[in-house]
Formats: sequence, structure tokens, C-alpha cells
Amino acid sequence: MRLTRRLVGIAATALVLLGLVAAVARAQSIEDWFRLRGYQPPAQIAAIATEDSLTPYGRHVLYVTHPKLDGDSASFLRDCSQAEQTIVLGCYHSGASLLSSDSFLFVKDVKDPRLQGVRQVTAAHEMLHAAYDRLSGNEKKTIDAQLQAFYDNGVHDQRLIDTINAYKKTEPADVVNEMHSIFGTEVANLPAPLENYYKKYFVNRGAVVAFASSYEGEFTSRTAQIKADDAQLAQLKQQIGAQEQQLQSQLSGIDGDRARVEQSNDSASINQYNSRVTSYNAGVRKLQSDIAAYNALVEARNAIATELRSLQGSLDSRLTAQPAQ
Repeated sequence: MRLTRRLVGIAATALVLLGLVAAVARAQSIEDWFRLRGYQPPAQIAAIATEDSLTPYGRHVLYVTHPKLDGDSASFLRDCSQAEQTIVLGCYHSGASLLSSDSFLFVKDVKDPRLQGVRQVTAAHEMLHAAYDRLSGNEKKTIDAQLQAFYDNGVHDQRLIDTINAYKKTEPADVVNEMHSIFGTEVANLPAPLENYYKKYFVNRGAVVAFASSYEGEFTSRTAQIKADDAQLAQLKQQIGAQEQQLQSQLSGIDGDRARVEQSNDSASINQYNSRVTSYNAGVRKLQSDIAAYNALVEARNAIATELRSLQGSLDSRLTAQPAQ
């Protein structure tokens, strides 16, 4: 009898828990219905959802936030004044009132054609924050463990490592949440469980990753070229310095021999002197050529640095590239 009563008690508890889960799900559905009642996504937002290859559910999560493209910098800074500190391209206001018509997902409207894909990646990134908020406690526990395991064992891209480390300092409570958005939009190859999970939101997640790779390449290629130019400039500068010292030494020797050679009728001494002058003049021409090459490389390097600063300005990035001297 006691066992029967205990089983009945367990069954009743399970029914209560199931009822609570159903109630929470129903409350979410009601809130979503209220948010989406009469809502028509702006054409640009709908286009981004298509370009991001979002599933119907991915679109649903995005549209519930009433996403807004911010083309005005002042407006964007106002809308994202409490945004995460290491990303200035968009923000999602977690905990915003769903029972209103306000937007609480914002994307910076980057128009620079060299940065095609920034809006798409940012929108997907922020949508995944909203999606993470919707996960149940058990779902978060499972996904968090998978994300952390991948970070611990599968992430080798230093840029991603630096990004996650920055979040550890600025937003330690939200690191896994950020992993959830970053890995889903920027990492091409994920473990099978995570790939299957993200299929909930993306028909073709690779489309978003391709956007991220494309615009990131605009930065990495220029940064790599500047680094290579700086190394070459340092080598040229050292080479020019050595040439100047050698020429100065040659000139001192030539000046010291000039008076003696002018008074001498020894053809061998005159020929030796003239040979030294010829060698010196050839060295001067080589030095002038190397200096011209150095200056041309400085100009080219600084032009790339200017492009990089322009790109960074489009993203309101903190990074800077200093001109070479």
C-alpha cells in the first residue's frame, strides 16, 4: 500500500511538473503571439533573415524582438548604450518587456561595401542571444556543456580565443551565452551535437559563417600586410643605416687620399683612387635607390593602414593602426 501511494505521489509530482512546463510554454506562446500580432518585418530585416538562411523558428525568434537597423550613429549608441563592451555592432536587451511593441534587438547599419556581411552576422549573433534566453534550464545545461567542451578542446583560432578571453574579463557571467552566439555564426566546423542544435535556427549555417569570414578577411589581410611591411621596413632601415656607415667610412678614406693622389704622378695610385671613387658613387646610387624604396613602402603601408582605420571606423572599432615613421 505504501509503495502504491508513493508511486501515486511521484506520478502526481510529475504531472505537476509537466503542467508547469506546459504553462511556461503557453505563456511564451501568448507573449510571442502578442508581439507578432500584425507585425510585418521591414524589407531589409526580412532580406537579412533570408540571407542568413534562418529556419522558420529562427525567423520567429528574430521577429519577436522587432529588430531594428540603426543607420544613425547617435541613435545606435543610444539604443545600445548598455550593450556588451566588446561588440559595438549590435545589441540584444535581455529581459525587455515582451508585452510592448518596442524593439529590443538592434543592428548597426554598416553600409561600407567592403564590409558586406556585417549586418547579417550581427543580426544572427543577436538572434542567438534571444534564442539562448528561451532555452529551458535543462537545455541550457546541455548546450553550455557542449559549448564549453568545444572551447576547451576545439578552438584554435587566436582571434576567437582573444574574443572569449575579453568577455571573461568584461562579462564573466555571460561568457557561455557569448560562445553560443559566436560559435554559431563564426565557426565553420562544429562538433556534430552542436551542428544539429544550430539546425534549429539555420537552414544553412555556413551562409552566416561565410559572411563572417568575408568581412573579417578585409581586416586580417590588411593587418597581415601591414605586419609584413613593417618587418620589411625594419630590415631596409637597418640595411640603409649600414650602407650610410660604410659610405661615410669610404668617403673619409677618399678625402684622406685626394691630396696625396693629386700630387702623385703614379698611375697605379691614381687608378686605385678612381676605382675607390667609382665604388663610392655606386654605393651612393644604391643607397638612394634603397631610400626611395623605403619611402615608397612607407607610403604604401600607410595607405593600407588608412584603409584599415576607415574599416575600423565603419565598425566603431577600438583598434587602431599607427603610421610608420
